[in-house]
Amino acid sequence: MKKLMIVIAAMVLFAAGGNPAAAAGHGGEDAKEKKLFVTLMDVDSQARGMTLVLANQAAAQGAEVRMLLCGDGAQLALSDYNPPKLRPRDVTPKQLLENLIQNGATVEVCAIFLPNTGYSEEDLSDGIGVADPADVADYMMQPDVKLFTR
Repeated sequence: MKKLMIVIAAMVLFAAGGNPAAAAGHGGEDAKEKKLFVTLMDVDSQARGMTLVLANQAAAQGAEVRMLLCGDGAQLALSDYNPPKLRPRDVTPKQLLENLIQNGATVEVCAIFLPNTGYSEEDLSDGIGVADPADVADYMMQPDVKLFTR
């Protein structure tokens, strides 16, 4: 349990750009200029949920958040996908993703997801697009973008 708490604390600090003041919600104007690029590929519901909790926290602290859903993580983009609820708040990773989108995040599936599954753009939830690899690479290379991969 102690190891898990250390990992979670490290993830929170990473999501806040390594700044303990920003992690505590005291990021000031600097936090509003932060950009967080998150890739989510995990099949585990708890890992998905925690990644989305951190992305939502970064957005709430003023960060511009862009998320790329790939592989198993791209299931969350499908309109008919219903993951289980997670405690303690009884929300699903899908609900956390919808909240992130409502708060202005850009969310896309990997460009290779749809061609390698039986799905099409019509199967994606509202607010989720298909990533353009050149655009994503350009965004990732910006010096003010923090990367978080799960």
